[in-house]
Formats: sequence, structure tokens, C-alpha cells
Amino acid sequence: MGHHIVTTTELAERYLMQVGRRLPITFVRGRGCILYDDSGRGFLDLVAGIAVNLLGHAHPDVVAAVTRQSAELIHTSNLYFTQPQVELARRLVELSFPSRVFFCNSGAEANEAAIKLARKWGARNRGGAFEIITTTGSFHGRTLATVTAGGQHKYSDPFRPLPDGFVHVAYNDAAAIEAATTDKTVAVLLEPVMGEIGVIPAAPGYLRQVREWCDQRNLLLILDEVQTGLGRTGRWFAHQHAGITPDVMTLAKGLGGGLPIGACLANKRADVFEPGDHGSTFGGNPLACSVAAAVLHVIERDGLVRPLRAPGPTADHHRGRDRQGARDHAQGRGMTATKAERQTAILQLVNHGSAHTQHEIAAALARRGMRATQATISRDIQELGLVRSGSGYRSSSGLVSELVLSVEFVQPVAVIKTPPGTANMVARRIDEAGLPGVAGTVAGDDTIIAVLRKRGAGRALKELLANAG
Repeated sequence: MGHHIVTTTELAERYLMQVGRRLPITFVRGRGCILYDDSGRGFLDLVAGIAVNLLGHAHPDVVAAVTRQSAELIHTSNLYFTQPQVELARRLVELSFPSRVFFCNSGAEANEAAIKLARKWGARNRGGAFEIITTTGSFHGRTLATVTAGGQHKYSDPFRPLPDGFVHVAYNDAAAIEAATTDKTVAVLLEPVMGEIGVIPAAPGYLRQVREWCDQRNLLLILDEVQTGLGRTGRWFAHQHAGITPDVMTLAKGLGGGLPIGACLANKRADVFEPGDHGSTFGGNPLACSVAAAVLHVIERDGLVRPLRAPGPTADHHRGRDRQGARDHAQGRGMTATKAERQTAILQLVNHGSAHTQHEIAAALARRGMRATQATISRDIQELGLVRSGSGYRSSSGLVSELVLSVEFVQPVAVIKTPPGTANMVARRIDEAGLPGVAGTVAGDDTIIAVLRKRGAGRALKELLANAG
């Protein structure tokens, strides 16, 4: 008799608490926007670890930060000072509003800190007021206090009796907040964009009305930016679209690029914690803070926080490919012209053989009065279809067939593997061909997902890739 091989799923059922329903997939590695399971299949990752993997999987800057800091210092506790923690706090304050920061490990913990701040602030400033107005259908975490604050009975009812002190009103209804305010009210807790029951943005003027009401009635305004913060809405923080500033803001999810970290920022008015009031064993450890600082650096360096003002959606928006190109186009003619001039100069330098490396290209551009980071030049090289050849670069237009390492069909998609850094070039060639049965492509670093919508599209795609030049 053969021996039964115990699967990961069976082991999980035996040893893990069953707090959620998982898909029958075991992932073992990821790169960019692609996840790979234990059989080697690639999957386009549209979940991003539930809005966590802000820069994708195995981003080189994140990997470098983890490697560097873990070789130096991982954890000390908050009995001592560490530079990464102080530097990350400074950067977050510079990007947001004058405040001080408490670090923890998750969004729920960050919101717990905000709730405790509000309770102590109410005791000091509003005669013991403790109630926080939140909205029905919101989500603020899974701890007993935050699940009660969320106002979704399916999550909170199994754990009754629930903590007192939370009043729920309809979202996008400033009048409802005003009507619910009493002498017991200490704060209003909102998401700038509701994200758990659907994507529901704050209506125009809503956040400003709530901010003005809190000012009139001497209440704290707490904004949960755990999911909306760090550039997800085109600004560093979603409330910046409304031109307001909260008293308290909570962050987590994408801040660590995959590592657990949360943060609660409080302005001078709300910052009432004293030694002994709150704490976290792991919160703000050097490893998590170093990686979070690297994430902020990449967002800034690569210009990922740029409000889109395009008159309509572009093909790049639909395909989810060449996102930076879409952003540059959306910025207006000035940005587009600058980019076009820079790429024209790069082509001239490469064709004339006067620049052979990205460093030489950057130096040559600088001499022409064009400043560009290595990341920008690398992106330009990909968009121009240039590949390394000998000691320099040359056009990849005649090399597409050589760049395709493998093609696997997993209906309704084709997974195409290429050498690292060349997927965008091949994807561009597929899109330019306009094959009737191919709906579009999504490209990572070395993987392309082509969406097939007709029978026979796979054959046509293989023929294109075999003969492309």
C-alpha cells in the first residue's frame, strides 16, 4: 500500500485555528505582481496581501532593507532608542501634519491607540466624555473595541456583550453626526474611503463639514487611513484631497511593504499619552521601521504619489501596464514634453554610442540640463525597447522571439516568461499586434499575463511570439 502524502491544506486544518475560509492554493514565492504556487503556476495578484504589498512582491529595495537591517539589529523593545524608529516617525510627520507617532504592529492596534487617546482626552477636556461616533458598515479592526467601532453586526455579534462607547450613523451624512452628538461624545472616527463593504468615497464636502463640526463642538476627528494612506488615492493621505487635517490618524497595511507595522499620529491637541499609558513590545522595531522607511523612499523616488487628472481613461489604465507612462501623460503637456525630450536624448546617446551604461546616460543627460534618477532612466530604457547588448544598449524590436522563455496556457490566460526586466517590451509587442482574441496584457518584471477571450487566440499568440521581429 502506498503512503498518503499529507497536504498543506490537511496540515492547516489540523494545526491552525479555522478563522477564515482559504482558497485551495499554497503560494511559495512572489515577484512583482505575480504569485507562484507550489506547483509552479503563476497568478496575477490583485489582492496584494489585502492592500499590504504596496510595492509588489520581493521589491529589490524592500529586500535590501530587510537584509541590511536584519544583519544589524532586529529588536530591542521600546525601553531604548533606535534610529530607524525616530527617522520613520520624522518622515511620517513631514508627509502629514505636525504630530507625534506611536508605533504598533497592525491597523487594529493603531485604532486601539486612537480610541485610548480619545478616552483620556475626553476625561481631561470634556468632563469624562467617552463616546465615539463611527459609521455603519465601517471597518476598524478585529479587537473587541475596534470590531465594535466598525458597526458590522456579522463581525461583532458573536462576541457580545460589547464595549460601550460607540454610536453608529450613516456614512456621508454629516447631519447624522451632528444629531448623534451629545455631552458624552468625545470624537468622530471615519474612513476617508470606506473599503470593507465596497469602495465608498467621502462625498464632496463631507469631511470638511465633519471637521468644522468637531471644531465647533470641541471633538476630536480621528481618520482611519489604514487602507487609504500612502498614495493609494493619488495623495499621500486621502484626507488631503478634502484640504483638512485630522487630530488623529491611523496607518498600517502598506506602510511596511509586507512587514507588520502600524502607526497612530496625534497632533499636539490630542497627544495626551504619558509614560505608562500605552505600549507595544514589538511596535516600532528597527526591522519594520527600516523597511517602512524604504517603502516611503521608493514611493517618493519613483513619483508614485501624483494626482491623476487625465480627461479620460487610457489604454494603459485599462491594461494595468506601463502605469508610470499613464501618470506622466496625465500630468499635462509639460510633463509629457519633458519625458519625450528625455527619451529622445537617450535614443540619440545610445544610437551614437556615446553612453553605454545607465550611469553614463544620467551624466550625459545632466550635461544637457536634464536631471533624471536611475529609476527614471531604467523605466525610459524599458519603454524605449532597449536591451543590453555587449557593452551598450540596442533596440529590442528584432529580439522579441529571443526574449520569450516559455508560454503556458491556463485558460483564460497565457502566462509568458521572459528574462528579468524585459516583460514590458514583449507585452508592448503583443498589444501593438492587436490580435482579435487577446483582450490585453499585464506585465511584471519577468512575467506577462495575456487575457484570452476567443478560441484560437492562444495559437495566434504563439505564432506572433515565435515570429515577432
